Amino acid sequence: QVQLVESGGGSVQAGGSLRLSCAASGATYSRNYMGWFRQAPGKEREGVACIYTVSGNTAYADSVKGRFTISQDNAKNTVYLQMNSLKPEDTAMYYCAISWRACALRIDLFDYWGHWGQGTQVTVSS
Repeated sequence: QVQLVESGGGSVQAGGSLRLSCAASGATYSRNYMGWFRQAPGKEREGVACIYTVSGNTAYADSVKGRFTISQDNAKNTVYLQMNSLKPEDTAMYYCAISWRACALRIDLFDYWGHWGQGTQVTVSS
């Protein structure tokens, strides 16, 4: 059974930074994709960033390119999301998930992802 646990959320002012962590345990296997997603109240879940844990290849939503960086520490089975230059519109619950199919951030491909974590709240004030 795969378990994902997010941490690192909090409240910051606009322009600030946070680093989220997603620790994976269980039968994650070696070839997988890890992704970060977010959902604000009243809005649909949005794909933020993902990484192929074998090659380190990454993909980002246009809304976060140049500000967010996804990275991994394979020895710790942990994926990080470094968030810089935060904006109030980044306020959301952030979730991580695992996929064995693709680094897919489009909403119509969310069924590629599973074993969602419980989420960590990020609040950015102006």
